[in-house]
Amino acid sequence: MAGASVGRPLVKPGPRFTVSRGLITITVALVALVVASAVFAPTSIQRGTLLGMLPFAAVLAIVALGQTLVVQQGGIDLSVPGAVSLAVVIVTHQPKGVDSRLLPAVAFALAVAVAAGIGNGILIGRLGLNPIVATLGMNALLYAGVLGISAGAPRRTTELLARVSDGITLGVPNAVYFALLALAVAAVAVKLTVAGRRFEAVGANPVAAWATGLKVTRHRAGAYIWAQLLYCLAGILLAGIISQPTAFQGDAYLLPSVAAVVLGGTSLLGGRGYLVATAVAALFLSQLEQFVLALGVTFAVRTLVEAAALAVGVALYSLDWRAMRRRLFGSTRTVPVST
Repeated sequence: MAGASVGRPLVKPGPRFTVSRGLITITVALVALVVASAVFAPTSIQRGTLLGMLPFAAVLAIVALGQTLVVQQGGIDLSVPGAVSLAVVIVTHQPKGVDSRLLPAVAFALAVAVAAGIGNGILIGRLGLNPIVATLGMNALLYAGVLGISAGAPRRTTELLARVSDGITLGVPNAVYFALLALAVAAVAVKLTVAGRRFEAVGANPVAAWATGLKVTRHRAGAYIWAQLLYCLAGILLAGIISQPTAFQGDAYLLPSVAAVVLGGTSLLGGRGYLVATAVAALFLSQLEQFVLALGVTFAVRTLVEAAALAVGVALYSLDWRAMRRRLFGSTRTVPVST
């Protein structure tokens, strides 16, 4: 056919799993951090320190995976602290230290997570509320549940949950296996399924996706539901890692989860996400905290370091550096002047 050669040539789609610039950048940064830790703070990479750090890095990675799914839809989830804290409170207070009551408590925590995700999805996807406003409101609602169940008082976790979450198998903390499983499931679902490709298309351009018949509202709501389930998993693991967690244990995971997403190269404007890079960024941030802690700095300085890491991530992947150079230095071409 004569018209077949007109227009853009057909290009065979490449593999769904590619090495992104964000993954390369954060991996290089992690290697450089490990080298710096070995030189300036060797205690931060000792075996005992790493075994204590990796479970919390796994929890952060799981939370950041959920945040990544939300950010891919052009949103942001500020209900992370309440979601993680409520899961912690449910699985520590409901069983009352009895192992046989742990499974019903976990089921109840998952049901609450689904309800919170549906609530966020309706407010943002159906009613069109701003994600910041909607998720802040949901966070307040979740914290009301935290206070209603716990009255602000901590309680010890069950022995079964402690063995499952804080145990070590083949020299690796069990929480790391849960994080790897969550990463594998999320990556396969987003990168290798039709629903995952549609999910990315909706996040990249919701107007065009709607014009092609994709269920934009459904995909946006689904991001918040799956994110809440991941936050719930992180909270359950955290409840087992810490023998007596506080009722506000999730407060420490909001800023790091956003920083891990940004450092992994996922655009805050939505679209394609880099889940593996996000997980590596979570490990980087956890080791960075161990590094500055070993240096003996204050908590305020550690918070500033996390904020600086977030700022660097935004600068690396969100700013148009070529345009900035043109504005700063101008054009080098000379314009002829007519006489």
